Order: sequence, then C-alpha cells, then structure tokens
Amino acid sequence: MQRVFEALSSTIRRQILAYLAHADLTAGEIAARFEISKSAVSQHLSVLENAGLVTSEKRGQYVHYSLVPDHLANTLNAYAQEVCPVSKPLKAESAALKTARTPSEN
Repeated sequence: MQRVFEALSSTIRRQILAYLAHADLTAGEIAARFEISKSAVSQHLSVLENAGLVTSEKRGQYVHYSLVPDHLANTLNAYAQEVCPVSKPLKAESAALKTARTPSEN
C-alpha cells in the first residue's frame, strides 16, 4: 500500500493515470504530453508499474502502458478524476484517443 500512496503523491503520475483512463499509450505518447524529459517520464511510469497501477507490454519496438482496471486505487482515482478540474480534460482526451483508434490498436 505504501507504494500506491507514493505513486499517487505525484501530480504527474496522477495525470499519467488520467491519460491512460481510456486508451493504452506508448511511453513516447505519454512523454509528448509533458514538458519533462523522456527519462523522467520513464521513471514515473516505473513507479506506477511498481505500485501495480499500470502494466506494460512490449509490442514490436514500442512499450504500451495501460491501467490495471481491477486495482482499487485506480477505481478510486477514476472517481476523483471525474470532479478534478485538472484530470477531467485529460480523461476526455484519453476517450477521444480511444475513439480515434481502430479496434486493433486499443
């Protein structure tokens, strides 16, 4: 549980979770949404993965990240994001990405 709280203590990590709310994203796609280095984004993704909040899957040359839907912290975080003025637009972007992609890319 300590790892979960540490993971959720970062605004950037909470934003990453919002971006992953509806769509799987590659590390590069996630990094493009932030003004920090790709290595910093990788470190944030590692913290989220170590906490069990996201999972990664290598597909070809890219690593795709997705939420672990059955994790209680993700369920609670999703609820909080519905009323959070920062996260709500990020979740909307995630939903738009999912809609724009073909079923084989999700």
